[in-house]
Amino acid sequence: MKAIHVASAAALLVGGLARHHCWGQAWAEKECLSAVLPQELMRYAGIEVPSRENIRVLSDAGGRYVEFRLVPGQAKKNNGIRNVRIEKLNDWPVVEAIKDSWLFASFRQRYEGRVEIDAEGRTRTVPLPNPMKEEQLHLALSTDGRHWEPLNGNRPVWSQWLRDPFVGRGPDGLWHLLATGRRPASRSGQTNLGPACLYATSRDLLNWENVGSLHLMQGLRDEAGRLARNIWAPEWFLDRATGELVLLWSSSFEDAGWKRSRLWFSRTCDWQTFTPAKVLFAPPYSVIDGTLLEHGGTYYLFHKEEEFGAKTGERRAIRLATSDRLEGPYQIHQGPLNQGQIAPVITEGPSVMPDPTKPGWLLLYDYCMSDGYGISTSSDLTNWSIEESVSLPPDARHGSITRLTAAEAAKLRASFPNKND
Repeated sequence: MKAIHVASAAALLVGGLARHHCWGQAWAEKECLSAVLPQELMRYAGIEVPSRENIRVLSDAGGRYVEFRLVPGQAKKNNGIRNVRIEKLNDWPVVEAIKDSWLFASFRQRYEGRVEIDAEGRTRTVPLPNPMKEEQLHLALSTDGRHWEPLNGNRPVWSQWLRDPFVGRGPDGLWHLLATGRRPASRSGQTNLGPACLYATSRDLLNWENVGSLHLMQGLRDEAGRLARNIWAPEWFLDRATGELVLLWSSSFEDAGWKRSRLWFSRTCDWQTFTPAKVLFAPPYSVIDGTLLEHGGTYYLFHKEEEFGAKTGERRAIRLATSDRLEGPYQIHQGPLNQGQIAPVITEGPSVMPDPTKPGWLLLYDYCMSDGYGISTSSDLTNWSIEESVSLPPDARHGSITRLTAAEAAKLRASFPNKND
């Protein structure tokens, strides 16, 4: 359970402590919020608030104020929440003090061409204007999930080559990054390693270590004896039932990573040993860019259908499948767009997050061939409406989203300032 502690402090937010025991079900976490109080309000220091639901920022003729109240059915505890009203907030940034921030990790690109397939199955590339690449880690921040502020002037914050970065805080408290990419090839002479993805950890999102390659498809061959060609857009997901981390990604054995692609998964307890890769999702279409969310006992697998060309028509867009088990089987949801999809074409790289402004969810996706980004909103994770007023960093491609504390966001802003900051 999260706890919010109003106290005299030098920082707005202190926290982010988590423990997890792999192979078990023990899970504990605590997050402490410390608000800076002016001297005349120090009598309120020491109030412990068990939930953000207990805090309301209100206003009347006298100005803004914060109210701490018990919610129905909540018992008072020693030194716990009291029904108090803190006045004189016109000069106190309490709203920002109690808001979470969200981190958007991406890379930058304007594609040089779009692949098309004619009626005979021949491929050609249609040139696109003004191509560019910055295949390195870029970061942006938001408090509403709709408007994102790029850090470091929208320049890379890490020099490592990568694409499709996925960043999340692990049960060990470290930030774990997975991405399309790899460290320089091994000289061991092994020939059955197959493709690799990039892995790294960080304590502060400023410095990355333990950088290496994960050969998640090692030794796997198809019926023709071919090794997998690629590991694209890897992500990880905490299985709270077992304490294991589930890695998922797309791989193909064909001559291009988008052909006959499937979503695969593997489990790990320590980021050192991994279970053999298995197919997670094999729909009747080529599939890439999977991302998982569990809510209310249902697993939501957002993904990209990767079908296009003269025979199928343009079908490169986001779809949804659901299951009551993490490992499936998954039932394909029939969305309202383009015979089953939930986002317009051409889109990829889905990320889903709680809506910070109201009950519900936000789905972010990359208009990869038209150099844009889109956001849809939903109250139930299945019915989606496009948001019109959104802004994301220019040229952002295939991002991932994770929650930050206000202090962590402030530290990132200070470490990666924009020119006008």
